[in-house]
Amino acid sequence: MTEQARSAARGILHPGLAPGHFVHEQRPPSPDLAPWIEHHWFVAWDLRGRAPRSQATLPHPNVHLVVEGGEALLWGVQRARFTRTLAGCGHVHGVKFRVAAFPAFHASPVSELADRQVDARQVLGDEVLRLIEPPMGGTPEAGQERMEALLRLKLPPTVDGRAERLAEIVRAIGADPTITTVDQVCWATGESLRRLQRDFHHYVGASPKWVIARYRLHEAVALLQSGEARPDADLAQRLGYFDQAHFIRDFRRLVGETPGAYAETLRREAEAIGTAAGSR
Repeated sequence: MTEQARSAARGILHPGLAPGHFVHEQRPPSPDLAPWIEHHWFVAWDLRGRAPRSQATLPHPNVHLVVEGGEALLWGVQRARFTRTLAGCGHVHGVKFRVAAFPAFHASPVSELADRQVDARQVLGDEVLRLIEPPMGGTPEAGQERMEALLRLKLPPTVDGRAERLAEIVRAIGADPTITTVDQVCWATGESLRRLQRDFHHYVGASPKWVIARYRLHEAVALLQSGEARPDADLAQRLGYFDQAHFIRDFRRLVGETPGAYAETLRREAEAIGTAAGSR
């Protein structure tokens, strides 16, 4: 897979808004929090006088802490497609926790948060009020400073070695498109199926089978976005499907349209972006 396709493999189904109207910035955490935080993210938009814009993603197996509009929420692993319509103007601050790292802040299985968005105070305590009172400013720096101050209050004294091992396994699944079954993971890692399933339930928040399927669909989306693959039986086989019908079914269930229809949508969007750029 080329770097072009790899960079697109983030689960964003229809990338981007017009420059100047939409900002999506990622910032690394401070070094002392790097074992638990993958990155901070900040989204801002100004669509006043313009039509609302929908953004859709296939989320990764991560927990997020999100602050927006006077609320602080914890988002568990979202197994369905996540769609958000942006209108008017606004901004959101978020923290993306590293895969398997969230039990450092909460002892219960991460799977209990799956497909849920809960008041962060239920998990992190009333100190979360520091994130919303007074309201955060609309800059990435303001959000990062206040979020990190809160999380430092909750840090464990040491890094969980089992969490690091599971994160390493998930990274390998994401990086290797030839991994299509849990049996392959067990064989490559020496992990037993039962222990892997149990620990993914507790630390990751989704099953190993789900993680594999999600990353292979990320791969499909990236390959179609980059033009490196056609929406045909060869792509299905490349991603570990025994037949094209099952691939089309899974793709449509999560993306909302068949691979062929999605490729056509991408083509039309590219044409529209090119037309808009040429008219400036």
